[in-house]
Amino acid sequence: WRRDAFKEIGIVYGARTPENILFRGEMENLVLRDDIKCLLTVDSREGQPWDAHVGRVTDLLDRVRMPLRDTSVAVCGPPVFYRFVLEKLLSLGYSKGSIYMSLERRMECGMGKCGHCVVGHKYTCVDGPIFTYWDAINLPEIF
Repeated sequence: WRRDAFKEIGIVYGARTPENILFRGEMENLVLRDDIKCLLTVDSREGQPWDAHVGRVTDLLDRVRMPLRDTSVAVCGPPVFYRFVLEKLLSLGYSKGSIYMSLERRMECGMGKCGHCVVGHKYTCVDGPIFTYWDAINLPEIF
């Protein structure tokens, strides 16, 4: 962990329910830190104790604004999630080249031979799985 190598760090993490939060203890510890802006949200409490935000990740993106010139944004989640998050990030002024997204697909061989991970003309196992929004915008099946 090289916290001093970065200026500001912001994390917006969403899950379906509190029970679905991966590494929940670690995420809650990040929320408590003064040197990181970490916001958590769930779609539904489902009867579980939860004191943080209930709603969409996009609801919280305004609260983690960073200087546009010096910021890279990483997006990871189900494909349907990308459409809304990317739209919101663009509306906030982030450039297509500063938004990185994970396009993990069912990768079997990991060498670009079997074709299971093909998205358009890209093999996510070889060419990715991380792409900038600028690079992914014209790939079929993404949005």
